[in-house]
Amino acid sequence: MWRVGSKAACLACRNLVSTNMGVRFRVPLQKLHPLSRAIHHRYSANANPQRPPHRTAARHFTSMSRLPMRPPKPPSGSGGHGYQQQRNFWVARLAARLLRLRYILLGSAVGGGYTAKKTYDEWKDMLPDFSEYNWVIPDFVWELSEQIDFEKLAKALPEIEEIAKLLPDLDKIGENFTFLKSILSSGVSLGSEVKGASGLHLLLETSGEPPLKATDAPTASTQDSSDKQYKKSSDKEKIDQLQEELLRTQLKYQRMLERLEKENKELRKVVLQKDDKGIHQRKIKKSLIDMYSEVLDILSDYDSNYNTQDHLPRVVVVGDQSAGKTSVLEMIAQARIFPRGSGEMMTRSPVKVTLSEGPHHVAMFKDSGREFDLSKEEDLAALRHEIELRMRKSVKEGQTVSPETISLSVKGPGIQRMVLVDLPGVISTVTTGMAADTKETIFSISKAYMQNPNAIILCIQDGSVDAERSIVTDLVSQMDPQGKRTIFVLTKVDLAEKNLASPSRIQQIVEGKLFPMKALGYFAVVTGKGSSGESIDSIKDYEEDFFQNSRLLRDGMLKAHQVTTKNLSLAVSDCFWKMVRESVEQQADVFKASRFNLETEWKNNYPRLRELDRNELYEKAKNEILDEVISLSQVTPKHWEAILQKKLWERVSTHVIENIYLPAAQTMNSGTFNTTVDIKLKQWTDKQLPHKALEVAWETLQEEFARFMAEYKGKDQDDIFDKLKEAVKDESIKRHKWNEMAMDSLRVIQHNALEDRSITDKPQWDAAIQFMEETLQSRLKDTESVIGDMVGPDWKQRWMNWKNRTPEQHIRNETKNELERLLKLHEDHTAYLANDEVTTVRKNLEGRGVEVDPVLIKDTWHQLYRRHFLQKALAHCNLCKRGFYYYQRHFVDSELECNDVVLFWRIQRMLGITANTLRQQLTNTEVRRLEKNVKEVLEDFGEDTEKKTQLITGRRVQLAEDLKKVREIQEKLEAFIEALHKEK
Repeated sequence: MWRVGSKAACLACRNLVSTNMGVRFRVPLQKLHPLSRAIHHRYSANANPQRPPHRTAARHFTSMSRLPMRPPKPPSGSGGHGYQQQRNFWVARLAARLLRLRYILLGSAVGGGYTAKKTYDEWKDMLPDFSEYNWVIPDFVWELSEQIDFEKLAKALPEIEEIAKLLPDLDKIGENFTFLKSILSSGVSLGSEVKGASGLHLLLETSGEPPLKATDAPTASTQDSSDKQYKKSSDKEKIDQLQEELLRTQLKYQRMLERLEKENKELRKVVLQKDDKGIHQRKIKKSLIDMYSEVLDILSDYDSNYNTQDHLPRVVVVGDQSAGKTSVLEMIAQARIFPRGSGEMMTRSPVKVTLSEGPHHVAMFKDSGREFDLSKEEDLAALRHEIELRMRKSVKEGQTVSPETISLSVKGPGIQRMVLVDLPGVISTVTTGMAADTKETIFSISKAYMQNPNAIILCIQDGSVDAERSIVTDLVSQMDPQGKRTIFVLTKVDLAEKNLASPSRIQQIVEGKLFPMKALGYFAVVTGKGSSGESIDSIKDYEEDFFQNSRLLRDGMLKAHQVTTKNLSLAVSDCFWKMVRESVEQQADVFKASRFNLETEWKNNYPRLRELDRNELYEKAKNEILDEVISLSQVTPKHWEAILQKKLWERVSTHVIENIYLPAAQTMNSGTFNTTVDIKLKQWTDKQLPHKALEVAWETLQEEFARFMAEYKGKDQDDIFDKLKEAVKDESIKRHKWNEMAMDSLRVIQHNALEDRSITDKPQWDAAIQFMEETLQSRLKDTESVIGDMVGPDWKQRWMNWKNRTPEQHIRNETKNELERLLKLHEDHTAYLANDEVTTVRKNLEGRGVEVDPVLIKDTWHQLYRRHFLQKALAHCNLCKRGFYYYQRHFVDSELECNDVVLFWRIQRMLGITANTLRQQLTNTEVRRLEKNVKEVLEDFGEDTEKKTQLITGRRVQLAEDLKKVREIQEKLEAFIEALHKEK
């Protein structure tokens, strides 16, 4: 019977659990246990005869909980068997109840677990995806977490009892407030108490504690005059005690926070310095502030002539000279990085300082790879010296300050991220040694930075001097009259408190009531005792000790958040990033529009040209010039020798004819002729000929170089390079020096060539005669031209061209005719006229009415005799064409002495040998040296930005430059904005 009952109970429980779980199972009646079918028929008949049997069964299987706990009495006449069945059924129902509790618990556990898992998954899906930031956390961080002694760190934290001791006695405060309220409500004039109450209210505001309400305040009507006096003294003491207690509480909290921040900074430094190799091997992205600083650097170099102004935020630090600007910046940067002087101007140009956080305290210039370790005093001294040198270098001659910006980045643990620009201090008077326009230049530089509507103005005011002597406050008021982007900083507060008779004057300054200038916030700082050897840590300790003991803070004249450079740094950084987020997207849109305008102009004016900026154009021109220089090595030796020989003869022919040939030939003696020629050739070779030859070679190299550059210019070359190529050519030639050692060897070669007199064959003889004929004919032609200019036009020219002779030409012509008659009478006349011959010619001319000067007679005779001699020499040259046989056989025949032919052969041979020697030196040495000089000049020009700007000019270049800059600025701004959004 128990087995039957248990089966029914199990089946009933299964239906119950299925129903409670929200699933209804319908089991066919034939598959139920017989006992279950009996139950089904019984209850279905009693409950609802009209209901179908299977619905009734399902209904009662789901309502098992309504079964009676006690078994019903057996009906009369049913017998013992019926009673036994009812008893068994009662047992089954009891077991079903007990089993149901177990399944309910099991179902609840399963359902609860499923619900918890589903909730966890939903929350997990809602979290952002940090997978792209995995690179930030190195692999060793998890190893480091195992090494950190968190138990020791936990012990370093204050206990709850210690914190509770630091809290003020609220009951005591309430009691004091009760007395304070009674005094204020009584209307008694208590100046000092009211001041103390206002200071208390300021301190409570600063500490973040709400003021307490007093409930049991006695009224003034119940107090007599003696009680009021007693209460006055006791209230004053309680107020002073309360102020001291609150101040001590704040200082304790401040020390605790500073200690925790220091430990946190050290821990972060350890984490960043751990396993530097692993960090550097990763691809580290640039920090947000570095990306922003790069944009500002590009904008500082960008000449915004295209109506695009730089309105990106930066912190502009302005102040009177020696007001403590540099000291405030050094406290923010946590290092003594700027040059210092006693009362003299040290900041001579704007210095842009990009502050960011990093594992090491280092500084670096934008255009230098050197990293200065700011924890080492020698690096700090080197950095200050480098800044001073850069400032002096940027200042032009005759000036005192410069608008050129020096860009510097400083990184270190705990440094607030921002970009500051330190400007030269504003002066009121130009002193000795300064330029006359120094004051106006400083004002113009300061206004240029402050007129940026998104620039944050950090106005530094010296608290140790009278406020009326300040100049910078008026300047700041002009640039930001509403004070929406100005932060006022009062420096040297320690000296101000010591010197001022009325400390309330400091309160008026920091509350903005003394100056007409408005500001976002007011701060009071102390930047040391004035010694240049103080460290940053000692200055911080001195500042903390001063404000801890200062009555300015204790009396409520200053609020706690208005003091110390640390609070100033936090406030300036927050204001800077707020301004950046508000304005950077608008500036990106401005540059986007500017880019569109520039691209449209390029497409309309230069549709088929690439957008090459000045540097790219310079590289293109550089390659073209080097190609032209290489072409010099392709000149054939024959071409070099022909050019050199021709130019060398043009250079020395006058000397050979006038100083060697004519003096020797006019002696009319063969022996004298050869002696004179040998002597003059030796002198010429020793002194002049080698120098002339090298000059000719150098000029020939220049001309060939210029010729190749001109030929390339005509081959579809860009005319924008003409000025650059000309400058490179001139500078290369100027730098090129011919090898002087070649002169000695060339002298020996020329001397040996001129010593040789033996003409070995007929072609050489004929070549010498041809060379002599060409030379003499050329000289004869020149002489005829000179005589024609002297005597003027002949009768044919006068008749055909209607020209007349001048009086001087008429005298010359009469003199010429008289001298020609003399030459006809004496064909073998010497080269010089005797004095009696001059007198005879003069008298003959005077007889015809022509007055002539003896000098004119001699001058005219020189040209006529020269022509006469050259004509005779040409005739003799024709006779010598058949004289080679006699020369070779050494026959002596006066009529065919051809010594002049031998002379011209010696000259011709020397020219050929010299040309060959110079050609070898050119091709083997000088062309390569010239190519090297050209490369050096191109490298020097490439490093000189001003030079490139002067030599590569035009609207096309400027437009390409603007396009490149605007695109670069826009791309970097978009990358910065994207990173800024991710940081949010």
